[in-house]
Amino acid sequence: MTQTIAPRLRTLVLLLLAAACALLAGAGPASAHAALTGSDPREGAVVDEAPAQLSLTFSESVSMDDDSLRVLDPRGERVDDGKPSGTGGATYSVKLHAGLPDGTYTVTYQVVSADSHPVAGAYTFSVGAPSETSVAVSGQSAGGGFVGGLYGVGRYVSYTGFAVLVGGAAFVLACWPRGSGVRVLQRVVVSGWLALTAATLLLLLLRGSYTGSGKFADVFDLNLLGEVLQTKPGAALVSRLLLLAAAALFIAVLFGAYDKREDEEKRDLTFGLAVGGSVVAAGLAATWAMSEHASVGLQAGLAMPVDVVHLIAVATWLGGLTALLVALYRGPADTPVPALAVRRFSRVAFGSVIALVVTGTYQSWRQLGSWTAFTDTRYGQLLLVKIGLVAVLVGVAHFSRRWTAQLAEAAPAVAGAAAARRAEKGAGKASTKASGTASAKAGTKASGNAKVAQKASGTTKGSGTAKGTGTAKGSGTAKGSGGSPRAAQLARQRAAVDAARQKRQRDADPNRFGLRRSVLAEAGIAVVLLVVTTVLTQTEPGRTEEEAKAAGGSSAAASAPSTGAVTLDMPFDTGAQNGKGVVRVELDPARVGANDMHLYVERPDGTAFDLPEVKVALTQKAKSIGPLPVAPDHITTGHWSASGVQIPMAGDWEVAVTVRTSDIDQVTISKNTQIG
Repeated sequence: MTQTIAPRLRTLVLLLLAAACALLAGAGPASAHAALTGSDPREGAVVDEAPAQLSLTFSESVSMDDDSLRVLDPRGERVDDGKPSGTGGATYSVKLHAGLPDGTYTVTYQVVSADSHPVAGAYTFSVGAPSETSVAVSGQSAGGGFVGGLYGVGRYVSYTGFAVLVGGAAFVLACWPRGSGVRVLQRVVVSGWLALTAATLLLLLLRGSYTGSGKFADVFDLNLLGEVLQTKPGAALVSRLLLLAAAALFIAVLFGAYDKREDEEKRDLTFGLAVGGSVVAAGLAATWAMSEHASVGLQAGLAMPVDVVHLIAVATWLGGLTALLVALYRGPADTPVPALAVRRFSRVAFGSVIALVVTGTYQSWRQLGSWTAFTDTRYGQLLLVKIGLVAVLVGVAHFSRRWTAQLAEAAPAVAGAAAARRAEKGAGKASTKASGTASAKAGTKASGNAKVAQKASGTTKGSGTAKGTGTAKGSGTAKGSGGSPRAAQLARQRAAVDAARQKRQRDADPNRFGLRRSVLAEAGIAVVLLVVTTVLTQTEPGRTEEEAKAAGGSSAAASAPSTGAVTLDMPFDTGAQNGKGVVRVELDPARVGANDMHLYVERPDGTAFDLPEVKVALTQKAKSIGPLPVAPDHITTGHWSASGVQIPMAGDWEVAVTVRTSDIDQVTISKNTQIG
């Protein structure tokens, strides 16, 4: 039974790991946590006179340098003075050159939000009238590429290392003090410390390139590293390294002096280690809280300590779960995890879940702000996935608690049976020893009688040749050979056989096997949960995203001028007989809101003709809007019309028309046009 189910569970964990890697790989560049909520001039605006300065307003404060905000003319040359400054709140401005000629200007920005994430974007405005521009901004992004992906992996490893370090140490101190001498538990905690330290150093080196150029070569730029150390995220990473030095001292005491103490002495040292470890764990958690989501926005003074509690609860639960899993599967056979330790961890995990629910509810309200944000924003959707995983994890933990209760009930009976076996074994050894002693005495006495008889028979001394060959001294040499390498090898083999027998007896316990199975399932789900949490920390909060959408919508509506009707002529050829022609699309007034659309179909010679079917779709690829289908009504020969066609925002829109000239011949043609 055990051999059949264990491979399946390992396969399940491997599948969950693969899913976790897919989620982490698909996370992409970090979303903009500081959203652009306003600008002057506005996006797409056409102003009569060139402005003296340009200003941008974000949803939160940002960090800027001389190249963070640039204004480019139609030829791609800078027309700003390169010295952006704050004008109050989260608004930043840059002065423009005097006497700018008419044309379309491009604004690009790349800043770092207060919660440590890079933000980039671009838009255009025009002076006098729109014009062609050679500036390409479609590839504008921040936090992406190879450096961005490596930074995301570093963040995941740091969260995982923190959970394993804190949770593993808490499991030893609070649940199984004797586990401080178990080698595999020592390796788990030390591995967590090494992972967190390595990830922190990696993040510190990558930070400058991640928020700047995105080039891997900049990772080794010492000047850039010096600039990073002066920022809030850089200071948080350095503080984390200093706290990890204190954590190393804590680990040395836990697995050194603490392990060597007797149980009575351990009680006196446990309190001191618990206080010191809690302070170090809270300090490590604060390095995230002071530099990410919790440090900015609504109620930051309350959100940061709540975030610290949330992180410690996650680490205590998931890290302790990892330690328990390793102890159950890789622990020595002669030192099984006692039922009391499992019961204690069950209580600790239950308290951690309560803390997670309370702090998570507050964080959800703070980051979302509305119920609709759960489904309308990427942050809300990821949060729903996280909540679902936590619910599943709690359900699996319920089964673990049931196995723990059964294991605790069976523990006294198992202990009694083990004691009986030890007593029986000890009695057998005593009987064997007594029998051997009696036999030895009898043999000695018989030997003495033989010698007396030999002496009485007058046997000569010279004929006693057998004496030399059969002396007890000579036979005793074999006894002395017990210290030979062969005897040592036999002793090791016997020890290995005994350990294997003890392991089989331990694994044969159905209660312990059930507990191992449920804990393994919990650990697999926890891996995916940590990945979702990592991606969530890199995603724009729902409240910010909705504010940006509202500001963007009002900005587009306010800046959209009445441009009059737009006319698009699109030739088509379906490849069939009489399959050539021209579709003329007229959109009036070609601005945000309701529009009238007219379609005219003509042959190459200019005569109108009808088609079996005409369909239209509108798409704005830059904002991932659409395709928005339009079903025009047939008015007369070669004429279709649709009224009230809604266009949600200004920008470059693709108008795609599908024409069908027969039952099997059709083609889709498209053109782009500027709306608003």
